[in-house]
Amino acid sequence: MNSSQSTRPQLSSLQVSLAHPSVASTQANGGLGMAIQVLERATALLDALAAQPDPVALKDLSKATGLHASTAHRILNDLVLGRYVDRVDSGLYQLGMRLLELGSLVKGRLNVREAAIDAMQALHNLTGQTVNLSVQQSDEIVYIDRAWSERSGMQVVRAIGGRAPLHLTSTGKLFLSAVDTRQVRAYAARTHLAGSTANSITVLEALERELSLVRQHGYARDNEELELGVRCIAAGIYDDTGKLVAGLSISAPSGRLEDGWIPQLVATAGKISEALGYDASLAT
Repeated sequence: MNSSQSTRPQLSSLQVSLAHPSVASTQANGGLGMAIQVLERATALLDALAAQPDPVALKDLSKATGLHASTAHRILNDLVLGRYVDRVDSGLYQLGMRLLELGSLVKGRLNVREAAIDAMQALHNLTGQTVNLSVQQSDEIVYIDRAWSERSGMQVVRAIGGRAPLHLTSTGKLFLSAVDTRQVRAYAARTHLAGSTANSITVLEALERELSLVRQHGYARDNEELELGVRCIAAGIYDDTGKLVAGLSISAPSGRLEDGWIPQLVATAGKISEALGYDASLAT
């Protein structure tokens, strides 16, 4: 064994399982059986925590799950590292914020897709162009649904589940326009505003001017900034709390995108927002 191997930190089977389930099947302390056993025990601990309204002691979790205290403690430590569990004062445990984040993400995506599917198809039928539904995840948008057909005249490059930087997309600009200047500048510092085409906005001052126009008009544009030959327009979708949760966009070959579609795009996004409980009359 060389020195790099001897100093390499060893991952627990739970950490391997959560990060790389396929790797866990062959590498996690004996293979698939061990990985599944660890995941089952972790799930049992999470279920036990979910069953109690207050933080729970290790001995009570051990009793509720039938796990030896040392085994429960080891798995809980991994869950704490992953933010699936929080360790509070006096050695008590409670469910962590990571579960809330994941649950909110799943809930939001499922609700938006369900509310949007018919309206997206109607907008596609009206325009003949590709209609995309996207959400933000970190510094990117993720395409979660699409309405299109061969008559759209444009090959769909990014499949459902595909990602793109916020500043290069119409929907991404919606999300950037919804945060304050400090957050926009932090985004620019993290991403360096890397470009994709000659039209990409790669200067912070230009991006800030663009976001000001988005706020003013209530919709956003992508002028061949992500892909040459493709232009997009997007309007925001809001939930019952008034939070921007998704963007609805029309993508078309550059010469086919029509500004006349903007009112219908905005109205369609508004209809989806209403289905999610958004009340535009209460918006400030």
